[in-house]
Amino acid sequence: MENVSKAFRVPTERVQTLKETALHPFRRKAFHEFVALRDVSFDVAHGEFLGIVGRNGSGKSTLLKCMAGIYRVDNGGIYVDGRLSAFIELGVGFNPDLPARDNVLINGTMLGLSPREASRRYDSILDFAELREFETLKIKNYSSGMLVRLAFSVMIHVDADILLVDEVLAVGDAAFQQKCFDEFYRLKDENRTVILVTHDMSAVERFCDRAVLLHKGDMVSTGEPRRIGMEYLELNFGRPEAAAAAASDELRSGIGGAEIVEAWFEDVTGARASMLELERDCRFAARVRFTRAVDHPVFAVTLENAAHDKVFSASTQWQHAETGRFEPGDEALFHVQFTNVLAPGRYDATPAVALRGGTASLDVREQFVDVVVSGTHASGALLELPYASAVERTDAQPAAAEPVVAAEPEVER
Repeated sequence: MENVSKAFRVPTERVQTLKETALHPFRRKAFHEFVALRDVSFDVAHGEFLGIVGRNGSGKSTLLKCMAGIYRVDNGGIYVDGRLSAFIELGVGFNPDLPARDNVLINGTMLGLSPREASRRYDSILDFAELREFETLKIKNYSSGMLVRLAFSVMIHVDADILLVDEVLAVGDAAFQQKCFDEFYRLKDENRTVILVTHDMSAVERFCDRAVLLHKGDMVSTGEPRRIGMEYLELNFGRPEAAAAAASDELRSGIGGAEIVEAWFEDVTGARASMLELERDCRFAARVRFTRAVDHPVFAVTLENAAHDKVFSASTQWQHAETGRFEPGDEALFHVQFTNVLAPGRYDATPAVALRGGTASLDVREQFVDVVVSGTHASGALLELPYASAVERTDAQPAAAEPVVAAEPEVER
């Protein structure tokens, strides 16, 4: 890819009927330009598994369609060495009024197989797609998942040098996705070139040798999949501070006497952060201003995940800490340091200040500040605790003992 750019002309006013055209024959049509790709450049080596990630509308699918020759680029050039097979959009290349067999033969031939070879591979394609009982059914009566299975099966059976795979795999069910992932492992073992567009960062880290991050048509960065995955998550999980502050003001309680002025998270370097990496040391901090004299107030914080499960709480009371006396106008900095074992996702922090013993809350700021825990894999658990695993064989048979041969008795002669 060399300085590839692609833009579309989007009409600001559409003429829907012939009558409108006849009444206004000289009306100039107004357009605005939408830039989908802007000077994108990178190389893909033979046998490389490349991931392309980015938010919706960042230009990923447009880029793949330019690679496949569906779109013609406005500027720059794309140079392909080898036969290419594309799995870009659901149902593209299929005739909805034909059954599976005819569509498989037509698509296989379009992708470079001879008619005889496409016919020979038909049974294998249909069995992989698990559509044997629907082979006489017209494609227009297939569900989206059935279309995905058929299209993906055709793509991997044409023995192309380069495979382009878009996010449409997400339509398939869990069993078929696992079958596709098994095929990805096979393609990697065969040193085939694969370009995968996806929002699944765990798949990027699992399969890809390198990744490219696009944002609003620009190539932001390229490099090691884990790092690119972190940058992608940062682009996705930003939330305007003003909106968060407005939401927190609506969820405030307490008898007064202290005010939680601000709160934030810090990363391992001590810098304020809106995203924390998994398995790294981090810190929560809150600044509190007192409006009356308070002896030994209690400081606490609770973290909740998106499902409103309380996953972490910390309090000076549980540590029997003497926090001291504060006069009106005094300020305190409360902080909690911990190793981040939270599962990837967004978390809301609720800081609180209370009288000694927790008898009454002075100020509680519900969901006052949020943070995103980033990670390119997720087990589905609430926490990602560090652990070590081992596997030992228990079915090994003991070595066979040497057979004991009885000594022959000596015979007196």
